[in-house]
Amino acid sequence: MNPLNSVRGAIISGFVAALVVGIIITSAVGAPFGFNELPLARWLHILSGIMWIGLLYYFNVVQTPGLAAAAADKGGPGGAGVTKYIAPRALLWFRWGAVATWLTGFWYLTRGGNFVNALTLGLTGEQINYYGLTIGIGAWLGTIMLFNVWVLIWPNQKKILGVVPATDEEKAKARKVAALASRTNFVLSIPMLLCMGSTSHGLPFFGGSG
Repeated sequence: MNPLNSVRGAIISGFVAALVVGIIITSAVGAPFGFNELPLARWLHILSGIMWIGLLYYFNVVQTPGLAAAAADKGGPGGAGVTKYIAPRALLWFRWGAVATWLTGFWYLTRGGNFVNALTLGLTGEQINYYGLTIGIGAWLGTIMLFNVWVLIWPNQKKILGVVPATDEEKAKARKVAALASRTNFVLSIPMLLCMGSTSHGLPFFGGSG
């Protein structure tokens, strides 16, 4: 059976391929083999974040405008197929991707001894700590986004998708709240990703030669 014929098989194959690549790199540079927790936490954080933010961008750039266009096309096929089959599956990976991203980020900061530094935005010392300020802003933005996913987006999407009973008036209100929260997360993700990239690759692009 070809593992690429299923999502689960493809995911497992990807992890196996990553393990093989890791072994090749480690052997090539002559490094000793052993468990290294922080790189693992960082890698899983990146993977989870790509799943979460990738679906956030899909919702805002593709699905929501697409469904609006389908609703406006009176003679078209409509968006029932997307609402029934695509949206629930996408939201499943979306909301748990958000949880996985936050938890792996917490794991990485805690085990690396930077949780308090990030929590306080690098303001615990006499001088501002660049890493704490940058990763802290990113982490706080991510936390707000996680809150929006589980407190505003998903509860209202359950009404829209019929997972929980709701009147037409409640569904209309739920659409507005979910759409606004999702669009807010879309906006917040852009500076959040700027912070995450700047922690390990120097100052933002407008920060001079740093």
